Amino acid sequence: MRLPGWRRIARGVGALLHPRATAREIDEEAQHYLDEATSANIAQGLTPKDAVRAARIELGSIANVRESVRSSGWENGVETLLADLRYAVRSLRGAPGFTSIALLTLALGVGATTAIFSVVRPVLIDPLPYPAAHRIVTIAEMQADGSRNSGTFGMYRELAQRSRSLDAIAVMRSWQPTMTGPDQPERLEGQRVSADYFRVLGVAPRLGRNFEPADDRAGGPSVVIISDELWHRRLGGNPSVIGTEVALDGRPRTIIGVMPPEFENVLAPSAGVWTPLQYDMSENRAWGHHLRTVGRLRPAITVEQATLELRQLGGKVLDELRPETYAATLELTAIPLGEDLTRGVRPALLAILGGVGLVLLIACVNVTNLLLARGEQRSGEFALRAALGAGRDRLVRQLLTESLLLALVGGALGMLAATWAVRGLVALAPPELPRHDAIGVDSGAFAFGLAVTTLVGLAFGVLPAVQAARGAPRRALQRGSRRVAGARGRTRGTLIVVEVALALVLLLGSGLLLRSLQRLFAMPIGFEPSELLTMQVQTSGSRFGEDSVADRFFERALAAIQEVPGVTSAALTSQLPLSGDLDEYGVRLQASRDGHSTFRYAVSAGYLETMRIPVRRGRSLEPRDAAGASPVALINASFARRLFRGADPIGKRVEIGPPDPAYTIVGVVGDVTQASLALGQSDAVYTSLAQWPFADNAMSVVVRGSGEVAALAPAVRAAIWSVDKDQPVVRVAMMEDLLDATAADRRFALLLFEAFALGALALAAAGIYGVVSGGVVERTREIGVRSALGASRRSIVALVLRHGMGLAGLGIVIGLAGSAVATHAIASMLFSVSRLDAATYVTVTLLLASVAALACGVPAWRATRVDPASTLRAE
Repeated sequence: MRLPGWRRIARGVGALLHPRATAREIDEEAQHYLDEATSANIAQGLTPKDAVRAARIELGSIANVRESVRSSGWENGVETLLADLRYAVRSLRGAPGFTSIALLTLALGVGATTAIFSVVRPVLIDPLPYPAAHRIVTIAEMQADGSRNSGTFGMYRELAQRSRSLDAIAVMRSWQPTMTGPDQPERLEGQRVSADYFRVLGVAPRLGRNFEPADDRAGGPSVVIISDELWHRRLGGNPSVIGTEVALDGRPRTIIGVMPPEFENVLAPSAGVWTPLQYDMSENRAWGHHLRTVGRLRPAITVEQATLELRQLGGKVLDELRPETYAATLELTAIPLGEDLTRGVRPALLAILGGVGLVLLIACVNVTNLLLARGEQRSGEFALRAALGAGRDRLVRQLLTESLLLALVGGALGMLAATWAVRGLVALAPPELPRHDAIGVDSGAFAFGLAVTTLVGLAFGVLPAVQAARGAPRRALQRGSRRVAGARGRTRGTLIVVEVALALVLLLGSGLLLRSLQRLFAMPIGFEPSELLTMQVQTSGSRFGEDSVADRFFERALAAIQEVPGVTSAALTSQLPLSGDLDEYGVRLQASRDGHSTFRYAVSAGYLETMRIPVRRGRSLEPRDAAGASPVALINASFARRLFRGADPIGKRVEIGPPDPAYTIVGVVGDVTQASLALGQSDAVYTSLAQWPFADNAMSVVVRGSGEVAALAPAVRAAIWSVDKDQPVVRVAMMEDLLDATAADRRFALLLFEAFALGALALAAAGIYGVVSGGVVERTREIGVRSALGASRRSIVALVLRHGMGLAGLGIVIGLAGSAVATHAIASMLFSVSRLDAATYVTVTLLLASVAALACGVPAWRATRVDPASTLRAE
């Protein structure tokens, strides 16, 4: 009778935990059966001796019974597995060199793969941390040329009233208030948002209430919602904080809510305070392009359906309400928020993920070759085991157990390395990488690492196991057979070809990125970044309500900076190149309606000289260009070419933004890169800080000095605070650091590709060396005979090199063909370099060929040392 499942499980566990007691029970049961059978035989008339003999014939030996019972239970498989594991541990411990190299190789592959997966998963794979995150979309204004405008409050308001596909819609812009109080003044990162902002995200405050429509109207209440981090850090986590006031920009604001600690604001990760927009539709800024728009789709509405409705509504709004300054060629489109957030980093991350996948594959190929070589060394052992009765399945299972054990240990080391590697990746990652705080080696990463480890163990273990088990009884007799050696060599040679091809793909990717980065930094930026100190000062407080008060503060601050010992020149600018400032205005010839979107700089006298921006024609801005003087402006060379088409712009008048006043062009200056190196120069207009009609509440300071300029930062800050101690000084940086940051994504990808490529190169070299060295050992007899027959050392070296370089050459050819396809993945990260750049292909191919030749050279030299007499005597 078959035992119930739970009884079989309990019996198996007992057998594993108490094997001796289980053996005694089996013996007692067998003896009891023997006694019962003997009694039955005696009852049938047999003599006691014949009865015992008949019972023993029927039952068999006690040992066979015990073994039969043991093998019929599931615990027998566990015991066999444990025996295989113990044997595998002894086998790997007996080959420390092989085990160390294999574990190091696997740790590299699994660790790198897990670390990169830990970065890619929260950024590209995981849904955003909001309820029904797939329904949250960015609403973008797309121009005919594919570029994107920022949103406007006017368009947002119309869409909020007319849309039927959106459950909620919101707009936002950055806000950097200064918090004052008992502690030191602190500039906070925040957002001005419309009332439905948190409703679009699907979150609500943990304390207090959300914004209401009444909060987001012109002249509405001064209320804020704060983050959990700010609540604890500045306000002590006081639970009665709701209803209290904090001073932001010198104005009391009532706290109405505190966000949950787990809230992740992907649209502004560093924001810690939120306040309503409170726009008035009668203001000019209501139709200014400076807002970001997001919405939440209604259930069952697709992104495509929402886009169709938005385009129809957008066209109606433009026909009915569009001011003259609004772009005429415009299409509204809905983009899933997760896709929109990652559009800048997705190509780089996918390319990096592909690169680390190649590293893992190369590691598997290398370990497979190591196992094949080790299998040849153990051929005598396998032949003996087969002769003693071990079947092919048993040998394959044993070798797969060794492979899995090797993979698990290597994977564990790789996971340990991944926890350290992720910290380094986060530190090196570009600042625009979304969900930065969610990156880490968590349970999901460990599960991924375990799955990769198991698959890798099976992948690199199957081929060596099958080859080792195939024909094991004959292998000892065929050890010197050329046919068997040739079959083994072809398998390992094929793997080396694959390894070289993969290594070449990684090397070419790294080479193209390096060449691209060199081209990027060779681009002229229009000013001298070396030894240039920068910082930003932002005015805050009710006393700066009048423009003249802010202007006087900046004038006094600049005068104080210029008096600092060691400062040779200093100036102010409303926006700093390569800092993320993107302040654009419509600029047009006086009385013309054809405007051009242009970077607007309000600067102090001496700015061009401090930045070392050349004046191409006319003059620079001077102290005489004061508030009461006739307004003047400078334009850059590219804008002059576009606007005047070769005519002399000096003396012409332009309007910047509102039509009054008009500025007289007094000079043309060199082009300056504002947004990023990859985007190059853009149109620009410069006005005197004193003549710009609207106050800029944030100004950047640029300082040059004698000696170590970076050391002047504390003294420059102190000079600013000597004018007003409550004004925060932030974003202190050397201009060269800002320049480097503009290429952070490319540099990040290059750094990882270089690391992968160097690892792949080292693994490929080791693989080539191993195969060629093994071939020399296998062909020792042939080499000895050749030497005895008069072959020179040169011919012996050529023989060995021909074998190794033939494999490398075939791998290079396949790798070149594969690279022509694979480099599509990094095409978007290349700047002024073709993905089929001939110079890069030639250089990388020569590098890999040189390394392969070096890897073949050592075995070739060893081959020349073979003693023909000793070889022939051994035969």
